Amino acid sequence: MILGWRKRRIARHAGKKNPAGNHEMELVIPNHFRCPISLELMKDPVTLSSGITYDRESIETWLEAGNFTCPVTNMMLRSFDQIPNHTLRKMIQDWCVEKQNYGVERIPTPRTPVTPIEVSEILFAVSASAQDADQYRCLELVQKIQKWGAESERNRRCIVANGTAAVLAAAFDAFSKDSVERNVAVLEEILSALNWMFPFDVEAQKSLGSRASLGCMVWFLSSKDLSPKQDSIVALKELLACDQQLVEKLSDIEEVNEILVEFVKKQICPTITKASIMVIFYMVSVAYSSSEMIKLAFVKMGLVSLLLEILVDSEKSICERALGVLCGLCSCKEGREEALSNALTVPVMVKKILRVSELATEYSISAISELCKYGRSDEGKILVEALQVGAFQKLLLVIQVGCGDKTKEKATELLKLLNPYRAGLECIETVDFKNLKRSF
Repeated sequence: MILGWRKRRIARHAGKKNPAGNHEMELVIPNHFRCPISLELMKDPVTLSSGITYDRESIETWLEAGNFTCPVTNMMLRSFDQIPNHTLRKMIQDWCVEKQNYGVERIPTPRTPVTPIEVSEILFAVSASAQDADQYRCLELVQKIQKWGAESERNRRCIVANGTAAVLAAAFDAFSKDSVERNVAVLEEILSALNWMFPFDVEAQKSLGSRASLGCMVWFLSSKDLSPKQDSIVALKELLACDQQLVEKLSDIEEVNEILVEFVKKQICPTITKASIMVIFYMVSVAYSSSEMIKLAFVKMGLVSLLLEILVDSEKSICERALGVLCGLCSCKEGREEALSNALTVPVMVKKILRVSELATEYSISAISELCKYGRSDEGKILVEALQVGAFQKLLLVIQVGCGDKTKEKATELLKLLNPYRAGLECIETVDFKNLKRSF
């Protein structure tokens, strides 16, 4: 059997002339070194109860898919135990060393996968160290969990499946209540570990949603180091996605609004920018007692103009989030006034219709509708401007293409607002709104 990847052997690397016509040599992998599932060279061969050896990653994927038979023999497996085949793995490693001139790298000796019992034991120790406020012991344990997770995807799945997120979140809450400044090292490590355990379960949400935990994450947003900033803002985004009722708690924390706007303005890194816009989206979209005050605060910080500048030339993922925030800000009077005073507002909104995604199209149409319905006394000029930059034609397309009913309904409502201002604009067709309504 021929190896799927070919390696060109250049004679000058060996200091010899290449034999005539032998510019490329094919490397053959012995069949018993190949995984019967992936047909690739095995890196971690394990043997099942059927006596057949597979690469660990391939057979685990097979078993996790709900299969209970041996892929080769089709026999029902008596057990799911995977016995490491050390002899075969050593033979494969020796063969890799022999063939290194072909560009083959020696496979590393695989580490023994972590077991649920080991995870349970270390989580018990983490809980105990958190109760005793022993940050150094807890730091050591969390670093060990991080090391396990870095070794393989299988280890990560095992760690997450055994409730690690809830235990680490509880420890994070405990150390946050004790003292953020004194426990900064262990808090950073826990936050880093939690960032590969999304989505959070209910227990983890409860612990991370405490005022102490939220305050600690906001404190990290002001850190000089990039890593804790990124871990914190991503954790906040995931937390609010799971439980939007935490928005009010977060909005009560001092200076959080200023920090978020600063992240959007400076665009330190794409991950932080996207997560910050998403956190702001939750803050301006969810209804709570101080939501109008929060919107007003963001407007006064210049967020409307900032988002419009970002929307002029940004990638799709940021566009959708930014349009969602802009739509939320336009639901308040001050936000609409700020948007209407900016020359970019209508052209940018119309441009994004059918250019980013259906959700972005819905946000754009909703924001334009808000401006048209509740704008200033010269709202007729806004409607004419929308017509001049092609809003009418785009809205007709929204109704004709495969957008959702909600988006089509909003497009029809906006068309009705635009319809009286079409006089004098010859390029725009007359539309029968009754027929439009029947079309979806």
